[in-house]
Amino acid sequence: MADNSRPRILIVDDEEAILETMTFTFQDEYDVHTSTDARRALEQLDDQAPFAAVLTDQRMPNMSGVEFLTEVCRRHPATVRMILTGFADMDAIIESINDGHVYAYITKPWEHDHLKQLMRQAVNHYELSTENERLLKDLQHANVYLEAVMDQLDTGALAVDSHGVVQAANRPLRDYLALEGDLRGELLKSVLDAHGLSEMAGTIYKLADDETSSFEEVDITLADRSYRMRIAVNNLADPSGETIGRVVLLREISHEPLRRRFDDVVSQVMEATGSLRPVLEEARRELQALGKEVSGLHIDSPGLGHLKERLSRTVTAIDSWLDVDQALASEDYPDAQLLQDRMRVALARWPLPDQIPGRVGELGRKVEEYYESGENPKQPVL
Repeated sequence: MADNSRPRILIVDDEEAILETMTFTFQDEYDVHTSTDARRALEQLDDQAPFAAVLTDQRMPNMSGVEFLTEVCRRHPATVRMILTGFADMDAIIESINDGHVYAYITKPWEHDHLKQLMRQAVNHYELSTENERLLKDLQHANVYLEAVMDQLDTGALAVDSHGVVQAANRPLRDYLALEGDLRGELLKSVLDAHGLSEMAGTIYKLADDETSSFEEVDITLADRSYRMRIAVNNLADPSGETIGRVVLLREISHEPLRRRFDDVVSQVMEATGSLRPVLEEARRELQALGKEVSGLHIDSPGLGHLKERLSRTVTAIDSWLDVDQALASEDYPDAQLLQDRMRVALARWPLPDQIPGRVGELGRKVEEYYESGENPKQPVL
């Protein structure tokens, strides 16, 4: 039974006696497979891969050792390839080595210990190569995950080395600044200057040189649209603490004054005393006007997109509360299930789901009482 814990090697020779000798030589260290035919050996490689190394004789019927190893290289490039040869075959062997098809050759007659040493070197080479390949794939996958995470942020991020050459830039930054293509390897200042962003470049380098400032805000215009940007620059250090570059963080904050107005309207609703209906109606008008203002900016940014969504959801909540209150006050038998559903929708849309105005809570209780009893006093709550 094959030992899968040991490296697997394949010996190919048309002489059974040589295969027996090779098996005896290597069986203590490797899982040894043999074949007397090169074509069947290729089938073994295909069916039972991976093999760490293959050792073949040069002179065989149907296919030479060089031809066999050339095909092995094409099908299984990681497998280390070695060949047994006489001096008469050296020209073909040297050519194959130069082409990268053969890792090493052993001349006949071979010395036992030297052969075992070469096989150890070949297997070690295979193990190092496969481990490097695995680590490279792991690194590539890690970079894919990291880029995916960085591209989902609403903050633009860019890393430059100590010479100001761009090493990485996430998608939000490229979108904010309308920068196309791969920026890596380009001087940051040259990139920004070429796109009419010299003022931003000056701010970045000013922050890099001034340890007392944490951020600066600048106004930029791209494609006839104005943006307000907050820029921060942080040192980037290696594990030893040596500064190797800087990280530039860019956040679009055009929405912040509008967001504060939104928060103020919601606070006014929460702090209202007495009749709530006129307060809700005024809040709805203000939020609808604010929504039009946001849409009129024509700025595609995560911050403004989120604010636009919150405005729409909050107006929906207010509409639902006003309509439910109106239905209870004016209809003899409004649809109780519909009223319950609208109250649930409103609660889900309100920006403070754990905090609702007192009279809205009372409205919810009236709806539940009506649902249970079927009796509607036809009195407004809000």
